[in-house]
Amino acid sequence: MQEPEAYRIGSIPFIHTEIFLDSHPLIPRTETEYWVNEVIKTIHKSQILNPKSIKILDLCAGSGCIGVAVLKEIRDARVDFVEIDETHHKTIKKNIRENNLDESRTRIFGGNLFENITDQYDFILSNPPYVNPELTERIQESVLKYEPEQALFGGKDGLEVIGQILTQIHKHLNLGGILYLEHEPEQVVALSKQPLYHDTREDQFGRLRFSRFKHN
Repeated sequence: MQEPEAYRIGSIPFIHTEIFLDSHPLIPRTETEYWVNEVIKTIHKSQILNPKSIKILDLCAGSGCIGVAVLKEIRDARVDFVEIDETHHKTIKKNIRENNLDESRTRIFGGNLFENITDQYDFILSNPPYVNPELTERIQESVLKYEPEQALFGGKDGLEVIGQILTQIHKHLNLGGILYLEHEPEQVVALSKQPLYHDTREDQFGRLRFSRFKHN
């Protein structure tokens, strides 16, 4: 079984960026690309109504693809990255640099989720580990063999890491701030019962793929 093509090539396009995968982080998916592009459109609209510097957190950053795409598209945005596996930090820095972005607009943190975060943000964007480890039959063998387990599996029902995020999110969103969270379609019922839940939206394949949590 060959390793994934993206690893062999060394990079993958994501919105209007090229994302390098030197440390073999989770390979960015088209579903993630879809909702991040939708978020970028939303942020553009918010800037038209209220021009200001936007503070954004890419939580569970992996390659940094989400935050890097936002930096590329949103002028003056400041983006922090949190990635627990510090072997990926060099990859995030490379993706910032290779996409000709201003490193002074960024910070990279290690630690588990908000462990090292004291700031509040206008938007938090997260593709956390959310796969139910009891449903590995859904996952391609090459993904299980080559991609980082830590970035895939979210504990019982795939909701443990998500639950940790949601219990802390109110401390790290500005008033009116929004968390965008990627997840499995069957997790929507549980997510909809959480504080700050706003709504759930479909990906390009018509699957319920990402939810919004708003700090009103």
